[in-house]
Amino acid sequence: MILARNITLAYDNKRNIIENGNFHIKPKEFIFISGSSGSGKSTLLKSIYGELAVRAGQLLVNKTDLSKKNYNNILELRKKLGIIFQDYKLIQEYTIEENIMLPLKILKYDSETSQNQAKNLLKHVKLSHRAGAYPAELSGGEQQRVAVARALSHNPNIILADEPTGNLDDYSAGIIWKLLRDANEMLGITVVVVTHKIPENFGIKYRRFNIDDGVMYEAS
Repeated sequence: MILARNITLAYDNKRNIIENGNFHIKPKEFIFISGSSGSGKSTLLKSIYGELAVRAGQLLVNKTDLSKKNYNNILELRKKLGIIFQDYKLIQEYTIEENIMLPLKILKYDSETSQNQAKNLLKHVKLSHRAGAYPAELSGGEQQRVAVARALSHNPNIILADEPTGNLDDYSAGIIWKLLRDANEMLGITVVVVTHKIPENFGIKYRRFNIDDGVMYEAS
């Protein structure tokens, strides 16, 4: 599913952020990636969805070799990835229903299929009554629920989440964690979450990787 062999990551010609990283994430696993601020957690996630090129080593995601810097490969890969950001990244000019439909529109699903999928997901995240609202009219927790629904809309086999509860209160964070657990348990989606705070009593089996001073290792 995701396999890294001695990967080194860096921005431009700056110092290496991660060096000789090795890990293997299997299908249907739930993974936490932790570490101090600036340790490279988000950098690693960017490399997995192809925003940041691998400086050295090999990174395979869904059998796509991201070491080869092929734009078409990245576009094909992202068809099976759902991405959730800390700051939601919803399009302010779109209703929340339209935001959820956006990945389906990009993948050229027909209008009826897209609308039905959006309605089902709005029901799943308990926001059916806000379908016609715009992001600015929602609370932060509600916007992140829309972001989760959008990430699920095109039936990905991997969800990548970058600090998905970092801006939320405990109640809203609890809802997001439940949605991610359900995606993993009920739909069999591999979930990889970058977070500075792993919730206590999470309720399902998970693995945790830690990044410390450029070194990545599996934590007990």
